Amino acid sequence: MNPNTTADPLDDESRGVLDDTASVATAGIGALDGTAQISVVLPPADEDDLAGDDAVIDGELEEDAVPAASLRPSAVRPEVEARSAAADAAAPRPARPEVPAAKRIGDLSESARESADLLTPDRLLDPGRRSRPEPEGTWSHLVYRLTGRRLNLGDGRRARERKALTARIGAPIPGGARFVPVLSRKGGVGKTTVTALLGMALADARDDRVIAVDANPDRGTLADRVARPQEARSVRDLVRRRGEIDGYRDMSALVARDATRLDVLASDADPRAAEAFSDSDYREVADIAAHYYSLVLTDTGTGIVHSVMSATLDLADQIVVVSGLSVDEARLASETLTWLETNGYAAQARDAVVVLNQSTPGTPLVRVGELETHFATRGRRVVRMPYDPQIAAGGTIVFAGLQPGTRAAARELAAVLVEGLRAEAAA
Repeated sequence: MNPNTTADPLDDESRGVLDDTASVATAGIGALDGTAQISVVLPPADEDDLAGDDAVIDGELEEDAVPAASLRPSAVRPEVEARSAAADAAAPRPARPEVPAAKRIGDLSESARESADLLTPDRLLDPGRRSRPEPEGTWSHLVYRLTGRRLNLGDGRRARERKALTARIGAPIPGGARFVPVLSRKGGVGKTTVTALLGMALADARDDRVIAVDANPDRGTLADRVARPQEARSVRDLVRRRGEIDGYRDMSALVARDATRLDVLASDADPRAAEAFSDSDYREVADIAAHYYSLVLTDTGTGIVHSVMSATLDLADQIVVVSGLSVDEARLASETLTWLETNGYAAQARDAVVVLNQSTPGTPLVRVGELETHFATRGRRVVRMPYDPQIAAGGTIVFAGLQPGTRAAARELAAVLVEGLRAEAAA
């Protein structure tokens, strides 16, 4: 080297750093302004091989980073490398969720190839980067807004309970259409009201279709309790036009629908009708409804021995029995269960849901707790339906306008029904 020549400070060769070499055991050590430099060459590797679990990228330890063949020789100061290794060794590593291990298609047999359902959010999304939905509840929402959306305490107690109840109602029911008749041996106990409330609670929370059929052989009032178009059709119209039904659009033209998406098929309101709605008529309606609806509720009308009841009970997957809060109404409801047990429907009677419907304001004259105890020995569950002035008025029922306790009772009834249907499907 010419002593009169000014050395380039960036020229590594002038500072004694050894040339790179292809040998795996070769390393160059030199000095640059009093600082040691190391140059290491890793052995060549096959493209498909991984360089182990760890690799140094930009001075940080990263797992499963890159294949060894993509790493290039680099100069790293020993003191920096030592500090980085010590810090990485001391820092705790975050736990990884257990997800299916991915494999190359060429290494998999035909039966072991991954299907699309393995691409789940738990596998693909980084838990630390998921955004939580805006919380519901007065206190938690206030904290969320005051902290600029940075502190999310989650939903309040009432919101959590409401969402849990919605999940119970919306749970999937395996199999085809399910039929649920609502029964009573006595008129005036609120059977039609319970049918409407149950249907609204189901339709409001579920993604599939729900229909309520007014199978009263005389003039039923189910459609009058639900918002309906001026020219709503009836069960009789569906029977007459059964050959013209070629899809849900044709079916929807014959039903009424309210804000919860509950469809209602009205009873025949024509007083000139010579024949009442019969057993065979109901079977035809049920057969058509089963093609377009997952849940078919049936308001069976007054009594239990009329002509439609045989077909209704033969198709029943679950039964709802309604009782008023008086001595004679409670006895007739209990006798309804006895009739079912002695006429070939003992299993449906044991799984029945009994609704204690309060249709008048104030404190009932009977001991409601005693009624609950009695019917708990006869059926699967007992649900209390409280008095609601909107229902007592006798007009159209608006589900969102009901008192909170009434909506909660209707939703609990819907959840109990869905749980029974799911248990029956699993048996």
